[in-house]
Amino acid sequence: MKLLITSVFLTVLAAPLYAQKADEVLATAAGRSFKLADLGQEAQQAVASVPTRTFATRSAILDQMVNQRLLDAEAKALGSSPGRILAGEKAKVPAPNDTEIKAIYDANREALGDMPLEKAKKQIIAYLRREPEQKVLGALYARLKTKYKYVAGKPVNSPGLAPADVVATINGTVITAKEFEDTAKVAVYELNASVAELVVTDLNEVVFNSMIAEEAKQLKIDPSVLIAREITNKMKDYSNEERYALEEAFAKKLAAKYNPSIAFKLPEPVVQNISADDDPAIGPADAPVTVIMFSDFECPACAATHPVLKRAIESFPGKVRFVVRDYPLESIHENAFAAARAANAANAQGKFFEYIELLYKRQNALDKASLTKYAVEIGLNTKQFEIDFNAEKTATEIRKDQADGDSYIVSSTPTIFVNGIRVRELSFESFRSAIERAMPK
Repeated sequence: MKLLITSVFLTVLAAPLYAQKADEVLATAAGRSFKLADLGQEAQQAVASVPTRTFATRSAILDQMVNQRLLDAEAKALGSSPGRILAGEKAKVPAPNDTEIKAIYDANREALGDMPLEKAKKQIIAYLRREPEQKVLGALYARLKTKYKYVAGKPVNSPGLAPADVVATINGTVITAKEFEDTAKVAVYELNASVAELVVTDLNEVVFNSMIAEEAKQLKIDPSVLIAREITNKMKDYSNEERYALEEAFAKKLAAKYNPSIAFKLPEPVVQNISADDDPAIGPADAPVTVIMFSDFECPACAATHPVLKRAIESFPGKVRFVVRDYPLESIHENAFAAARAANAANAQGKFFEYIELLYKRQNALDKASLTKYAVEIGLNTKQFEIDFNAEKTATEIRKDQADGDSYIVSSTPTIFVNGIRVRELSFESFRSAIERAMPK
């Protein structure tokens, strides 16, 4: 039986995922032992690939660190910003013509379904630009490596890498192994966590199914009859939420009888010291849980996530402080920085959250005239709004948020932290669970 639930029986322990051995017992239930070989092929292959993927991830992280240092140096030299530099380089790539766009659209009609060409056009253009843009950026980084005297250091995957070892030098400034490890640990955790989730899902499924089989055997009925009696026949609205609740109740009932033992070890989450800075916030300043969202007001995923996150936070009245920090993705969203300026200007008049509700709902109109119109709509003093919008301190505040986000390995939006732990899945259940775990026991 394929479970909707992902973790009913799992005991959370910490250990490197690659430490799991093929013949190691991961769980016992209903007189059976379960090993890696009892799980699905996807989970087995994912576990086997962890060492290779970890090697590649660590190498990629160093490349990102080097590229960011190079961009920062160039931005300082030009009096610009990394985002503007990247956007300028990408602008050198010619726009695809209508013939190229139509060819991709026709070749992917089945996947696109009934989506009209005009609606799919933006997505197709992004696809056609991706490879040439990467080539342009690769050439940029190659030029900057020469300009800023990049020197490779000790390979980051070397055995016995010491904290003081130099892994790269840019303009005479070194990146030490310790700096690298502090940065890479987040990405390595994310890799291990994604693989662990596959294992957890499969492990819960085989444990649940083994108990169903044993219970059906004792009752002298077919397992399908037992499942129908405990789950299917009890459903009324046939929603995923209803099925989830019934499966969870049945699983707990079986667990109480068969007492499954789970030995699988989850990787320990990385806790980062995420600053709320002086950014807009709602909720008590002394709340036991702080939720920080790095957002781009032109980002569709941010617009979709914001109300879901708010709903999860509202489940804990008076116990959560919600902070929004800026992370406009200037290289892909041309109006994101201006929208962040406008939100900060609204914040200066105490109406940040009212204003961003409009930004999220009207992402197709974030030009300067529209941003001003929204200020009027929520009753802001438009003269002061203009002053704050154009103020250098407003831009400086946004740049600080971006720099802090980079230091926390924020690379996309929305990125959400709950008491310093990054939330990996953007769903109501995931947000609620993360907040529950962060609550003082």
